[in-house]
Parts: sequence; structure tokens; C-alpha cells
Amino acid sequence: MAQVSVTINNRKYDIACDDGQEAHLARLAAYVDKRIGELVAAVGQIGDARLLVMSSLLIADELSDAYADMEALRAAKGGTAIGELEERIGGTIDQLADRLEHIAERVEQA
Repeated sequence: MAQVSVTINNRKYDIACDDGQEAHLARLAAYVDKRIGELVAAVGQIGDARLLVMSSLLIADELSDAYADMEALRAAKGGTAIGELEERIGGTIDQLADRLEHIAERVEQA
């Protein structure tokens, strides 16, 4: 199992991940750090737990929008090839959501 050191909200976290997933985890952490940075700019440093909850909700909202866009595309196009592609994309989004939840749990424990 690999380990990646990431920085979120100017705090360093060592996170374990599957071998070969280090770059992916680093990209996810950079995205979360970016979203938290946007929150800090808007509301200030309100505590790690609150920032984690707020950023998680923002990311969940983005995920919800992605699902809605997929459903709209499915309704508009209706083809099986598009449906299969959407299912693969949906599976990938589900995996990303699971990874984000796992990372959030580890951050909470750190």
C-alpha cells in the first residue's frame, strides 16, 4: 500500500492509498484544497470540521449536477451506446465519491 503526503488548508496529511493511485489521490487532494481555499476566502477560517463539511456539500452538489446532466442527456439522446457510456461515467463518479468519503474520514481521524 502506498502513502501520499497531501496539503489541505495549509495542513499536511499522510494518506494511504492503493499502489498506482498516488497521482490520482494527489489530484483529488488538490481539488479539495482548492474548494476549501475558495470557502476560506468567502467565510474565513471557521475550523477544519466546518470547512470539511461545507466543502463536502459543495462537492456533493457538483456530483448531483453531474448526475442530473447525465439523466438529461439520457432523456434527450436515449441511445444504448450513450446509456452504456453514462453507466460507466456514473460508476466512475460513484468511485470518486467513495474515495472522497474515505479521504474525508481519514482527514477527520488525523
